Formats: sequence, C-alpha cells, structure tokens
Amino acid sequence: MDLRKEHTILGIDPGTNYMGFAVLHTEGSCVSLVDYGVLDMHKLEQHYEKLQKIFFYVVDLIEHYEPTILSIETQFVDKNVQTMLRLAHGQGVAIAAALSKDLPIAEYSPMKIKMSITGNGHASKEQVAGMLQRIFRLTDEQMPKKLDATDAMAIAYCHFLQLSSPISSGSSYKGWADFVKRNPGKVRG
Repeated sequence: MDLRKEHTILGIDPGTNYMGFAVLHTEGSCVSLVDYGVLDMHKLEQHYEKLQKIFFYVVDLIEHYEPTILSIETQFVDKNVQTMLRLAHGQGVAIAAALSKDLPIAEYSPMKIKMSITGNGHASKEQVAGMLQRIFRLTDEQMPKKLDATDAMAIAYCHFLQLSSPISSGSSYKGWADFVKRNPGKVRG
C-alpha cells in the first residue's frame, strides 16, 4: 500500500461472542476514525449461527464502507484449546468474507499491535484504549463501552502505521489465490 494514496482500513478484532470493528480513513499521513462498534453475539447459542452472523456482518461492513484492506488480529495462544478454536473460526470467517469481496488482508499479532500503539508489546487493553482515546481525541462519552471496539481501532491504526514503515511484520494477501499460494498447509483440497 502507498501512504500517498487514500485508504479506508477495516479493522476487525475477531471473536465469537463479541467482534469489534473499526473503520479508518487515511489520506497521506492524516487519519480519521469513521466508525467503530461491536457485533454482539453472546446471546446466540449455536456456534455456527455466530459464524454465519460474522460472515454477513463483515460483508455488510465491506459493502457499506468500501475499505481498501481488512486488518485483522492473528490468533493468540490460549491455554483453553476450545477457546482458541472458536476464535480461529471467527477469524477465518471474517477473512473468508473479505476474500469473497476480493479485499486484501493484513494480519498483525497482538504484541505487534500493542507495540505499535503504546510502544509496549505487553500493554493492557486499557492502556491501548487510553492511547487511542488521545490519538483520536475522543471524549469519555465517545469511547466505546467494550474493549473489543478499541482493539479493532488499534488493529486498524497499526496497519495505518505500517503504511509508512518500510518493514512490516504483518502478513497481507491480495486475494484468495495469494492466500492459498502462501499458505499451502492451511488449505485442504
């Protein structure tokens, strides 16, 4: 991506109970927060119903905001294998929704995101939220109630910061074929 061009970044904090999203618009070195929120699925009982809701919600976000890239957090390691699997399902469905719309994808680790926002890869979610409140000049009333939304802001803002960085440790894909080519072990025929 080119920092000199305009970009619309859709940031997704994947989850199957709450999925955070944020939309940033960039023009050169200027960035503005367009929208943010949380898809609340905690009352849905069926896991596959949640995955379907994630897919269609991400497709709707893409159609509405017409982002130039999806920036998403990579899966983190958790002691609870079931939790990791459910999060991986949610992440995969969000990625599939983006790929269905030929939207490029950039993935960033939680540590990379925290480091980009706060300078500390081990910062708390609250520290990240506080930094974003200052960056986007949000009042306490404008701050999201759920940290999933500020996590999504951080993911999108991390990508914005990578636009001007000559070296990026995130992965980005130019479509489904590029993803398959670069990840042969993740796809079964």
